[in-house]
Amino acid sequence: MQAQDNFEILNDKEKASVSFQLINNLIVIPVEINGVKMSFLLDSGVNKPIMFSLNPGDSLSIEQTERMHLRGLGSGEAIEAVKARANSFKINDILKRNLELYIILDKEINMSTRLGVPIHGIIGYDVFKDFIVEINYNSERIKFYNPETYEYSNCRKCTDLPLTFRNNKPYIDVNVAIEDEKAPNIPVKLLIDSGGSDALWLFEDEEKQIKIPEKKFDDFLGRGLSGSIYGTRSRVKKFHMGDFSFKNAKVAFPDSTAITYVKNFKERNGSIGGEILKRFKVIFDYGNNRIRLRKSKYFSDPFHYNMSGIELQHNGMRVIKEVKKRNNSIHTNYGRGGNSTNLGEVSVVYEHYNKFSLVKAYEIAEIRKNSPAELAGLKEGDIIISINGRTVDRLSLNKVTGMLEGKENKKIRLRIVRGQTELKFEFRLKEVL
Repeated sequence: MQAQDNFEILNDKEKASVSFQLINNLIVIPVEINGVKMSFLLDSGVNKPIMFSLNPGDSLSIEQTERMHLRGLGSGEAIEAVKARANSFKINDILKRNLELYIILDKEINMSTRLGVPIHGIIGYDVFKDFIVEINYNSERIKFYNPETYEYSNCRKCTDLPLTFRNNKPYIDVNVAIEDEKAPNIPVKLLIDSGGSDALWLFEDEEKQIKIPEKKFDDFLGRGLSGSIYGTRSRVKKFHMGDFSFKNAKVAFPDSTAITYVKNFKERNGSIGGEILKRFKVIFDYGNNRIRLRKSKYFSDPFHYNMSGIELQHNGMRVIKEVKKRNNSIHTNYGRGGNSTNLGEVSVVYEHYNKFSLVKAYEIAEIRKNSPAELAGLKEGDIIISINGRTVDRLSLNKVTGMLEGKENKKIRLRIVRGQTELKFEFRLKEVL
């Protein structure tokens, strides 16, 4: 049988669709690789599918492999990977029978803990290049259209913008005013990166006057293939993309050591991430070097940043002991006398017993220096039990993270476990920018 080089829509249909989860501004889609069900990030900033978080018990069948090394964001070294050919990759009703995968062997590369749901890998260009892809952040649904039969609708509220490509990755030319919105806008070329949760990343560049604003703070920005990424967070006065503009958008400036690899493309000035993209209904048309944008329900949402200083991760399960109480009612001295009824006395016997349960463990993975949380005495490795009186062990990581957000001066009360000791802490959110 002849190898299939492209994704195809099954049953000769002109479109297919799939529901996704929107977690921390990232798109998580269900996939099947060689018949095994998994979850991948849809990442427009990656040019080859990458798989990680494989456990010894996973039954994925892989053939035709060779060893190699990959580099990505982060200040660490290249990581070892296996290149696997001839894999079947299915997303609902779209299928590719001959997909090349890169499988990372380092068990430390694990996005599942930071997102709170299983993430087995990322895919981008291979899907986008074969379809016109419509991402609807409102309904959390993606539609894949056959580009040969697709027709654009008339849309007065839409803006079409050109894309350029480098190493199969999409770039867009936009404008930014960093500290003075009255100053001339700075033209920048940004990677469209649906696999990044931030709004904007900018790379410092003296020649282009891309400088970190005075109001700023140092922070952990995330983890790349080559290690942790640190940098500086701030805001830009204005960000313009076609007919759309945003004020006080959140921006991160990664340390130069973390972006050495990506700076091989000197024209690139940064990235547009999920916190900007989710503000639109987005149509990617790689074949025609085009992107279409229309406002979503998130368009006018404010740009929040982490005021607490806490970065959480899901770190397995923990055992909790609950003292339960069951009761048995025993009726005594029951009798009847004349026309009256004597119910006698009722004795209630309570029995106490211990119940052990497995619940989610949410751990402080990173804590920002001089943040309200650090100044209150919290530390990396602390396990959070409750926030403002509400236990968190049965909530999603997304929900728990949201409970740490809010307006300036909001009081946060935490109950945590440190080692074998239970402690209480209290602090208020503080605006830095």
